[in-house]
This record gives sequence, C-alpha cells and structure tokens, in this order.
Amino acid sequence: MDADGLVEFERHRPRLFALAYRMLGSACEAEDAVQETYLRWDATDRPAVRSAEAWLTTILVNLCRTWLDSARARRETYVGPWLPEPVPTGHGELGPLESAEQRELVSMAMLTMLERLSPAERAVFVLREAFGYAHREIADMLEFSEANSQQLYRRASQHVRADRPRFDASPEHVRALFEKFLAAAYSGDLTALEAMFTADIVSTADGGGKVNAARRPVVGPARVAQYLYGLVTKLLPEFPDASFAFEDVNGEPAMVFRTAGVVFMVGAIEVDGDRISALRMVLNPDKLAFFARAESASTGESIT
Repeated sequence: MDADGLVEFERHRPRLFALAYRMLGSACEAEDAVQETYLRWDATDRPAVRSAEAWLTTILVNLCRTWLDSARARRETYVGPWLPEPVPTGHGELGPLESAEQRELVSMAMLTMLERLSPAERAVFVLREAFGYAHREIADMLEFSEANSQQLYRRASQHVRADRPRFDASPEHVRALFEKFLAAAYSGDLTALEAMFTADIVSTADGGGKVNAARRPVVGPARVAQYLYGLVTKLLPEFPDASFAFEDVNGEPAMVFRTAGVVFMVGAIEVDGDRISALRMVLNPDKLAFFARAESASTGESIT
C-alpha cells in the first residue's frame, strides 16, 4: 500500500476497532474485522473513494453483520454462558468515555444485552447511539431505506430499554461496593454477602470449557453467596500468589485477578442503588488474550 493510503487507514483504525468491538463483543474478532477492512482498502481504487471514513465504516460494519450470523451459530455450541471479551479502557482503547452514556454503551452489561438483537438491529443501534450517524447515512451504509433504519433503531431501542441495566452509579460508588463485596467474600461472611445482593441477583461465569467455572448462571442471594465463597476458598489455595487490582475495564471499575503477573479472571458488577444486581466473571483464557496484549502495549512491555 502507498504511504498516503496507509496513513489514511491508520488515522481511522482506532475508531474502526471501537466500532467492530461494539458490534461483535469480541476484541480478537474486532481486530480480525479491522485487518480484513485494511486488506480491502489496500485492494480498492482509493483515488475513486470520495470519503475514506464512509467507505471504511461501510465495509467494516457489513463485515461485522455477516460475522454475527456465524458467531450466533458458534455460540450455540459454546460451553457454558457466553460473555463479551473484557477490554481495558484506561488509555482510550475504545475511544472517549467521558459521559455515563458513553461508558454504558461499552459496559459488559450492555454488550451482553446487545447479543439479543439481530445483526441489522445491532448495526443501526451502535452506529446511531455510539457514533451519532444520521439515519440517512446508516441507510446508505447498510443498503436499505432510511425508514427501515428508523424502524430497526426503534425496535432495537425497545429491546434494550425493556431490560436496560441501571448505570447511574458513579465509578467511586461502584468501587466502594466492590471493596465491601470482596471483604465479605474473603472473610466468608455469607450473611453480609447476601445483604449486599438484590433479590434477583445473577452471577455468570464464562470459562468456555477451558477452566472450571459454573456452566449455568447462579441465581438468588443465598446461592450466589455460597457459590462465591466456594470459589474463593478454592482459588486461594490453588493460587497462593494471586493478587487483584481495581482497573478501568469496559468503561467501569472492575476487578482484575492475576497470578504470577498473568491475568486469570476479570470480574464486573452491575449495581442497583447500594446493592449488587449482577456479577460477570470472564475466566476463559482465550478471552483474556487481548486484555493482556493491550495491557502490555500500554506499559511498553512484551509478552511471549
């Protein structure tokens, strides 16, 4: 590729990755989608392209729509619950996340919810909500009418709004609840743990069949408290050098657990007032690979 074409693509790469990740919920697949878009950019007649942003966005979002169809089939055979891949967001990895609305759109809760949408609904919702495209522009990209874009957006918004997570808690409040939660879990105070949960709390662990994790969501305060206590008492002897830190993941505070410097679990909570309404834990090492690479890139370290 000529130098000008490469410079132009690299200028758009961060936004393309942020879009692909919101579409796919997988950082590794988002990287692949961006790379495929690069190959098509390399092969096209670039002087004939009127707007590089529009061309690249159109190619990428339609690739993601196609990939979502095959992804749904793969997730039907996925071992245990499927959760999005966590992405560290302390260094702008997913673009500006300055408002609660921007953080909400990349949260684990929201990305999990977007899995319920059809590929077309998800494309319209992401392009409109996260990137502010007009329906006319979206219709041109996705090759259907402006009225159809508006209809898909309304339908997607209704699906999301019906079970939209509460996202009015400040990061400081979320972190304070996390600290209280961890203290109760490590001490084995099941009564204190139960008191921190809403009546309909759900704990979901994504091990992908690669590590030992609950194959079904655990529901209810008593069952979740007992499950977490059992998890802690198992992990402490197995990983005596384990450490944890609060980090900015998917736009919200999350717990990142490491052993010998290697990430082995990322956990996020969903908050309803002063209680925890959902817990999501990603343990599948395949889904933590991008997290490790992004972390190393931000610190200038290399990983083998």
